Amino acid sequence: MSTSKDEQSNSNAELTPKVTGIGGIFFFSDNPKKSREWYAQNLGLKTNEWGSSFEFRNANNPQEINYLQWSPFEKGSDYFKPSKKEFMINYRVQNIEGLVNQLSQNGVTIVDEIVEYDYGKFVHIMDDEGNKIELWEPKDHVFTEMGGETTK
Repeated sequence: MSTSKDEQSNSNAELTPKVTGIGGIFFFSDNPKKSREWYAQNLGLKTNEWGSSFEFRNANNPQEINYLQWSPFEKGSDYFKPSKKEFMINYRVQNIEGLVNQLSQNGVTIVDEIVEYDYGKFVHIMDDEGNKIELWEPKDHVFTEMGGETTK
């Protein structure tokens, strides 16, 4: 069975190491619980103990549900270290191993090793201004299977 030129092109595009979107926005809060409650009450976010999961559709595969995580963290949390900033952005990526290899070759600081969970692979890097960035190769179907309220 042969594959068409379009199928080969799509397959190669999925292997290209790159960012595909925003996966999360994390920020320090004096009181994360109170922040979650305020955003739920005043802006209608569906919150849980971690923050809120925003649900959206994959532009290349509209029947697939994707997620963006919004989370307030306790001010001073070690999770943002070694950054001294009060926020961290999580980027959705494809081919995280290839991307980490490219970043290493470009002299980018890789903070830790790639770790894998049921819901995807993660690694942290530092940008040129000292911002810690979280890279996430998601397995969105795991969140969909877990259920729970999402912000839409």
